[in-house]
Amino acid sequence: MKRNLGDIIFKILAVLSSLALISLVLFLFVELVIYSVPSIKKFGIKFLVEKIWDPVAEKYGALPAIYGTLVTSFFALLIAFPLSIGIAIFISELSPPLLQRPLSFIIELLGAIPSLIYGMWGLFSLAPLIQLKVGPFLQRILGFLPLFQGYPIGVGYLTASIVLSIMIIPTISSLSREILMAVPKDQREAGYALGMTKWEVIWRVVLGNAKSGIFAAGMLGLGRALGEAVAVTMVIGNFYDISISLFSPGVTITSVIINEFAEATGQLKISVLMELALILFIITFFVMGFARYYILKRIEGR
Repeated sequence: MKRNLGDIIFKILAVLSSLALISLVLFLFVELVIYSVPSIKKFGIKFLVEKIWDPVAEKYGALPAIYGTLVTSFFALLIAFPLSIGIAIFISELSPPLLQRPLSFIIELLGAIPSLIYGMWGLFSLAPLIQLKVGPFLQRILGFLPLFQGYPIGVGYLTASIVLSIMIIPTISSLSREILMAVPKDQREAGYALGMTKWEVIWRVVLGNAKSGIFAAGMLGLGRALGEAVAVTMVIGNFYDISISLFSPGVTITSVIINEFAEATGQLKISVLMELALILFIITFFVMGFARYYILKRIEGR
């Protein structure tokens, strides 16, 4: 069969586009590794477990930044995931047709708001609320847990987690809504024919068929939370230490890079910041890789 010239050109362009994307990711990784070499040579594996950040003495450790990144992202996902799934279920399964488009538009609009706006809102509105109302309330109810001990000063891990959760809700809920709506109507009707109630159809049929896609949406939201910089920097407190209390101030990898990069004049400090960026790149890569592996295993298991 003779192939059309347009088909050949289209295939070549598609292949080149894919190779360009792969090359870009490899280029970023290689550049980060190259710039991180001085830091890796000086500190080695200890860089990952040290808590010191002393530019004067040229002693650096990444543990508080890694800890803050993982803690804020985890609690952001813990807050955002069930809310996002509830929003997606309501829009796709329960909402009147007249409300579906307006609600979808509002959710997508939240995703288009710049992170600086979220950071300002978190700093001037949410932080005082955490300090004066939410923090004392959580201490009265859950103060026996180490997570809710200490004096709430407004900024800290909890505030950063809440801001991040609000920022990733549009991503998770929008993708989950599309995945739920993609479940064939025939399967819903089959559930009703078997005598299931509406909630049983949603829980067993719709969510049962959309589990893998919803998990992927959650992982994409987690990836967004891991890489968020401006909003987190404004509300996390930027105190280079580790604390189990969510009321305590801390740092993330992105907040350290933002705060320190303008003052990074020596080669070693620039290399340290590049190694932090490399660590964040690797964390995100493994998170996305795990999500992809899970989805493939689910597909193969069907």
